[in-house]
Amino acid sequence: MAGRPREFDRDAALEAAMHLFWRKGFAAASMHDLCEAMGVSSPSLYAAFGSKEELYLAAFAHYAATEGQAVWDRLADGATARAGVENLLMAAAETLPKSRIAPAGCMVALGAVSDEWPPSIARVVRKVRLDLLRSLHARLEAALADGELPAMTDIDALSRFYLSVFQGMAIQAKDGATPAELRSAAKAAMVAWPGEG
Repeated sequence: MAGRPREFDRDAALEAAMHLFWRKGFAAASMHDLCEAMGVSSPSLYAAFGSKEELYLAAFAHYAATEGQAVWDRLADGATARAGVENLLMAAAETLPKSRIAPAGCMVALGAVSDEWPPSIARVVRKVRLDLLRSLHARLEAALADGELPAMTDIDALSRFYLSVFQGMAIQAKDGATPAELRSAAKAAMVAWPGEG
């Protein structure tokens, strides 16, 4: 007696879609590419995710909750805001370069400079980038209130600076920068911490 056909593993399929979108971007990843990477038929893909756009949003949310969160959670590590920012950048230096299983760079940062998104995707990704900026701002604002940072520190500028460092590291990783090279960049960025030197 033949068994029922095995349904595809949605989480595994989403992980495969995430890696493909991360590597190729939304515009360049064809539905054929996605079906092949995910190991599903076109009807199954549409039944499970609705459209390419909805699939990208699901894959992006998966990225933010897994790969991205693992790095950005490091911002809360450390007794000081300086330690938290350094931990964040050092975690980025280790995870942004291409590995055996993951493409190089950051899906959030890279798409912003190289992909053509429908407006619905652009809005979601922009919100995530702004959330990252707000996370940095909140950590630095607390440091200012605690006296860790000099009273005249421009928290807005400092938040944008360290987010820019992170985003730049993502682009450099895409271009082949090694963990050691990115660690050196992160250390150089930390010299800019107010009151250093």
